[in-house]
Amino acid sequence: MTDLFAGAGGLTAGLTAADPRLSPFQAVEWDLDAAASYSTNFPEADVANVDIVSWATSGAARDTDVVVGGPPCQGFSTLGRQEENDEKNFLWEQYAQVVADTSPRYFVMENVPQFQKSQQKEVFINELATGQLRDYVASIWTVNTADYGVPQSRKRMIILGSRRDVPVLKLPAPSSSGKNDYRTVRDAFNGLEPVVTSTDLPDRSISFNGSVRPGPFRSFELHLARNYSDLSLQRFATIPAGGNRFDLPDELKSPCWRSHTSGSGDVMGRMFWDRPSVTIRTEFNKPEKGRYLHPEQPRAITHFEATRLMGFPDNYLWVGTKTSIARQIGNAVPLELGTAIGRQISQLIPG
Repeated sequence: MTDLFAGAGGLTAGLTAADPRLSPFQAVEWDLDAAASYSTNFPEADVANVDIVSWATSGAARDTDVVVGGPPCQGFSTLGRQEENDEKNFLWEQYAQVVADTSPRYFVMENVPQFQKSQQKEVFINELATGQLRDYVASIWTVNTADYGVPQSRKRMIILGSRRDVPVLKLPAPSSSGKNDYRTVRDAFNGLEPVVTSTDLPDRSISFNGSVRPGPFRSFELHLARNYSDLSLQRFATIPAGGNRFDLPDELKSPCWRSHTSGSGDVMGRMFWDRPSVTIRTEFNKPEKGRYLHPEQPRAITHFEATRLMGFPDNYLWVGTKTSIARQIGNAVPLELGTAIGRQISQLIPG
């Protein structure tokens, strides 16, 4: 398998949990720490820490049965500026080039749902009709990862491509029977110590691609708090279960919150024990960015708790600073979704 825009390996970890035959032999990831995390978890893979454009045009791509990956989505994201002409939006075309060059049986592409409404979707459809992907058929789906056993409500777009001479890869049926069957924050945090006092990563380093980086750290070593200001601690103490910034008295609100009495109820919000979490983004450790407060404790969720909400094993390995690792976690594909897709692929590829 070839993994493009590989990140820290969430999609691959899910796929290989379904079938070891889907283990990667080559991957591409431009971010140094993410590439190091990927390489540490999948040492059998040849991980290229370069930009996708230079790699795709270098002839390095080798024939493979499956290509997977999630091109950058900042230009499509509802949190970004949604710039249709953001050059990052066009990196999926490099993905298409690799598919055309390596002729896999199947490809899986992941992105934000906004891709469905963009002009780039029409370009993609044209690629299928007459362009680089004309030897493939593909279906485009918007899914909620909570439907696949992820204790997190996270909507993603999934494109499943099949070469025209092989059986068609179909979207797996949800493993959940509905909202009453969703896995919850309580399920994800089961067994974790709620009171967290440590703030620093272990003193450890690794050499990767000529650089020395912090790590690797196992997920359970990331159960770390932040050094909060007195004001933040006062705010946390005031916000009740399920509450948010609207529960703060005026003296604890920032000036912009005082002047905006409507809008997002997730800012400074506490997670609900008996629901899936909100989407885990790259700044989940900052309560001002969303509903990222622990359901009960006076703190944001820890990196370890975030990995649980994404489905990563407790012994998964991470390289980088706390900020870098948070970005890797937030950018990952939740593992249970990858596992569900991996089971579908496993039924179709030859033994």
